[in-house]
Order: sequence, then structure tokens, then C-alpha cells
Amino acid sequence: MREVWPGVPYPLGAAWDGRGTNFSLFSEVAERVELCLFDDGTETRVDLPEVDGFVWHGYLPAVSPGQRYGYRVHGPYDPARGHRCDPGKLLLDPYAKAVEGEVRWDRSLFSYQFTDPGRRNTDDSAPHMPKNVVVNPFYDWGDDRPPRTPYHETVIYEAHVRGLTMRHPDVPERLRGTYAGLAHPAVVGHLVSMGVTAVELMPVHQFVPEHTMVARGLTNYWGYNTISFLAPHNAYSASGQRGEQVLEFKSMVKTLHEAGIEVILDVVYNHTAEGDHMGPTLAYRGIDNASYYRLLDSDRRLLLDYTGCGNSLNVRSPHALQLIMDSLRYWVLEMHVDGFRFDLAAALARELHDVDRLSSFFDLIQQDPVISQVKLIAEPWDVGPGGYQVGNFPPLWTEWNAKYRDSVRDFWRGSPSVLPEFASRLAGSSDLYATSGRRPVASINFVTCHDGFTLADLVSYDHKHNEANAENNRDGTDDNRSWNSGAEGPVEDPAIARLRRRQRRNFLATLFVSQGVPMMLHGDELGRTQGGNNNAYCQDNEVSWVDWSLARGESGMLGFVRTLARLRRKHPVFRRRRFFQGRVPEGDVRDIVWLTPSGKEMTSGDWQSGFGKAMGVFLNGQAISEPGPRGERITDDSFLLLFNAHHENVSFTLPGPEFGPGWRVVLDTTDEGPEHERVAEPARVPGAAVVLTGRSMQILCSTA
Repeated sequence: MREVWPGVPYPLGAAWDGRGTNFSLFSEVAERVELCLFDDGTETRVDLPEVDGFVWHGYLPAVSPGQRYGYRVHGPYDPARGHRCDPGKLLLDPYAKAVEGEVRWDRSLFSYQFTDPGRRNTDDSAPHMPKNVVVNPFYDWGDDRPPRTPYHETVIYEAHVRGLTMRHPDVPERLRGTYAGLAHPAVVGHLVSMGVTAVELMPVHQFVPEHTMVARGLTNYWGYNTISFLAPHNAYSASGQRGEQVLEFKSMVKTLHEAGIEVILDVVYNHTAEGDHMGPTLAYRGIDNASYYRLLDSDRRLLLDYTGCGNSLNVRSPHALQLIMDSLRYWVLEMHVDGFRFDLAAALARELHDVDRLSSFFDLIQQDPVISQVKLIAEPWDVGPGGYQVGNFPPLWTEWNAKYRDSVRDFWRGSPSVLPEFASRLAGSSDLYATSGRRPVASINFVTCHDGFTLADLVSYDHKHNEANAENNRDGTDDNRSWNSGAEGPVEDPAIARLRRRQRRNFLATLFVSQGVPMMLHGDELGRTQGGNNNAYCQDNEVSWVDWSLARGESGMLGFVRTLARLRRKHPVFRRRRFFQGRVPEGDVRDIVWLTPSGKEMTSGDWQSGFGKAMGVFLNGQAISEPGPRGERITDDSFLLLFNAHHENVSFTLPGPEFGPGWRVVLDTTDEGPEHERVAEPARVPGAAVVLTGRSMQILCSTA
């Protein structure tokens, strides 16, 4: 019989102190909680002896790191009242720091009979369940310091731990697809060479592939199906699953910090992997279903679903909110991450039904001395009514700006009448963020992300090709907003191939000169393709993995990205901290002027033109009108940005001498060579004609 002391209710989870381990589990509905310890295939059950404020706890002096455990919760099984306790099911600890193994799908994981859902299934699920692991929290961080890169200097690279590294030839095979692989010098060096200041990692919380997906011979590759909010996903560990994954993750963060790269986690607090009311009992459902999930008031057997994944976490519950906040603080304080991107963040703001931008969740974030100081990025929508909330998040937050993505795609595919929208997005989306006291950096600008086409596929496919997902190509959204090339997929026609590469350069150049924070999708700098699959959530294979051999044939594109990164880093006019004003207080000098191809300032009629596929933008580097870090006045070179989204060539007339004495082309998206910045370009005088090739862009710098 294991010796057990009363212990303490907090911290929740398993906390080793060097002599023993305290176990603590919240359940308001439980009548008895058994701690289950697993050693050499045997299970030992120990009742947690104390309960304070619905938190069950006990201290075992002989338990040390590496110990595997789980819980069995005794209490009411009454679905009509929202209760689903089932001691036949081994449950994962919501506060577990590590998980060993994976769910092996079996009928015992469900609390009902498949043939008759009205009948209980009390079979023991333990043989088919992963186990929690007690971890050693101590790690030598040395002189690790968070980079704390200001938003206006940030360049984000969205990446998948496994997909980024699985095919990298310089990463040892045993490290590919792991945290250690991501921290390999070859990968870190690649990121640094592109000016990346932050990696935004797709979910690394422990997740579970859905039963239906596994039955189709697929898996949940993206990872948006969390089961443990404090545990790094064990399959991404090269060193082991008995706590080693925690140390490996910390080492990855430390290495990236040494290179000046922040780590932002894509977190999924809106739902869990237990699915709808017919889903498995893996953790929260069997611990306290009514506290952790939003239940339908009219029928408490059913769960509200604002996520499209079967359930929604109950952010009205103080204990569910506590889990989220404790998880966030853990990743910042113990794992040293630098920020979070919140998946379907609008779902977290639902207090009753409507999205409430002053909900308890946002209040807690605002007041928290730890979380309020890191980068907070919202995916500002969910699938419920009124869930599209771009521009409506509180001042601390930045947002994935889907309106930026859509308008930039519309412009470069040559859609008519999009100039006003495109101009607003290029200038930082003040229409979305200025009224709430936010600045241009509230906008996370992107053209592609994990959810949709890669950049190469965006300009190569007119329709999605998701046949490999085994859903008859019904999944994903067939909304390609790029240009119609007249041919899909790989082509031999060199003219079409050149045009596709130019379109990719147009998108990237627009992204890097836009006000706000640029975000690239991993592999876009190499020409990564998914064969037209725009919803590769279930493709853990070559469809999704970055093909690094493309770098040999895509040196020009990689060099182009590096040139753009240098240009943005060197010139603060492309990364202003404040919105353009049109005029500045010191006088009649404007910080931005919109120009027609004739070199004249645009009129209201020009903005409403049905053609609207070409324009110029003057950025006045002498009128940034914001202080530097030491209060000094920031000035820069002035630039002209010339855009031609028309399929035919357009002649631009450079504006008059009041804008500058001359202009030098520093970047042209028609260039195909490996080095794109034109350092010896001869100056062009005001009034000179500049011909832009169809669907191309130029950046010109003033010679003043």
C-alpha cells in the first residue's frame, strides 16, 4: 500500500519537490478520486484523501520524476443533467506536464455501447490510454533572456515542428520532426538569414488524432485537437517521452533565443479532443463535464459548438478559466515562450451567446502581470453566429488580419474596384484598429498561412485538390483569390512559370512593405507545394512537409525574401509605429501620398475607378513623426512604390520635384536573379516614364 499524506490543493497537477510529489485535481461533481500509478504494466490505485474547494489532493513521498499516472473519478453518470463520471475510464490530468504514449482507439474509451448508445459501457480504458508523467521542473536556463523584439521590428514565420524539419538534409535523421530538429543550426541559420524574429509554432500542446480520421487511415497532422494544455506534444521529442520532451522543448527555446528568435505558440483553448457528446472520455468529460464544457441549456446531454470540433470550453466557469490562465503562465514562466496565437479566439469571448470583447477572459489577460507582457495574437473569428470579429479585439491584442489577405489577393489577381481596400491594408488598416487606440502593429499581415493554399499553389491552382483527404474534395474552401493562369499545377510553358514566380514575388514584396507585422508561411520562400491541397490538416507526409531540395532551384526566391527582409529592417518607413496622418504638425509635408500612373495625386474619382489596377504610393521618410527609442526624431529615405496588377504593361510617370530630385529602382519583381536589390541602378528624374510589366511591382528610393 502506497503511503499518502494530505498534501495541498495548489498547484494543480503533479508537482515534484525533490522528495515526493503532490497530486491535485479539480472536480466539483466527484464523490471520490483515485490516483492510478503505473509501474511495469501494473496499476496501483490510491484514493486522494483530501478535498478543499472541490480540489482533491494528496502527497506521495516516494513518487519521483518519470512516474506514470492517471485518474479515475467516481461520481454521477447522468447525461441528462450534464454529468458523465465513469471510473471505468482512465483519465488524463488536465494539468499534466508530460504525456507518454498515445490514444489507441478502442470501444472501451467510450462510455456507451456502439450498438446501443443508451446503454453504459463500463469497460476499463486504461490499456488503451496514454499515461501522464511526473516531471522534474528544474532546468539550467543559464543566461537565457527573452528577445522582446518590438512589434514593429517583428517578422513572423509560421511553422510546423514536424513539417519544417522532416526532409531537411542537414538535420540528422533521428532529429527530424522534433524540437531538437527545429533547433538545429541548419534550420536556425535559415531563419536568421531571412530576418525572421519570431517562429509561430503550430500546436505543440499534447493533442489526439480523431477516431474518425484514424479510421480513414489519416491523422491529425496540424494538431488543433488538444488534450493537455501544459504538456509539449510527445511525438515531437527525439529524446524520450518520460519527461525528456519537456527538457528538449526548453533547449529548443533557449537555442532560438540565442539567435534572437522569439517563440510564439499557436494555442487551442477553445475546445478539446473529446469531441461532441458521442466522443470518448479521455479527461475533462469524466472529471467534470458540466464545469469544463458549454452545455446546451435545453438539453444538457448536448454540447454547444462554436468551433466546428464538437465542443467549446466553458469560459464562464472559473475553473476552466483558471486552467487557461495557469497554462499560459506555465508556458511563459517555466518554458520561456514569448507569446501566443489564439486559435478561434472569438470562441473564448463568448460569455453567454454573443461575442463580448469585455469578457472575463480578456479581463483576466489585461490584469495578469505575466501574460499581459507577452505577444498576444488572435485568430479573430469562430464558426458561431457573429463570430467574425476582425478589428474588435481589446487594445493589448494583435490580430491575424484576414481582410489584408483577401484584399491583397484580390488586387494581384486583377479584380476591379479594390484600390481603396488595398490601400487601407497597405497603410496598416487604420479603419480596423485606430478607433480602439491600437496602432499599425495590431495587424498581423499575411497572404498565406497553414489554412489554405501555399504561396506556390495560390498562383498555380484555380481550384482546391483535396482528394487525398478522403472527403471527396468537399473539405476546405474553394476560394482561390489569386490569378487564373489558364493551367493548373506544374507547367512546362516557361512564360507561365515566370508569371507565377513574379506573382509570388508581388505577394511577398507587398507583404514586406505593408505597415503592420508581416507573417510568412514556412516553405513559401522555397516554393513549397501541396499539389493544390488547401486543407492538408490530415497529411503527415510529403504533401505537407517542406521539401528542402527546392532551395536548389529556388535560390532566386530565397534571395528575394532575404533582400526584402534587409530592406524592411534597414528602413523604418516600412515599419512605422504610428498610422499615416496625411499631414504632419510641423508643416505642409505629407507622410504619404497616393498617386495615379500619371504621377498626379489620386482624386476621389480615381479611387472609385472601375479599372483600379495600378497606382503609386509616396512614402516620406522625412515625415515619420514618431520618436526613436531614446526620444530622437526618426527620419529615413523616401520611397515610391509602384503597383501594376493589370495583365498588360502600364507606363508610370514619376511625380514632380517636390517629391524628390530623383529616384533609383531598388527592387523590381520582374527580376529573376539570385540577388534582387539594385545597388547601382542609375537615377531617374522627376517626370520620367517608368514602364511596369504586367502584374509587377517596383520599389524606388529617393536620391536625396
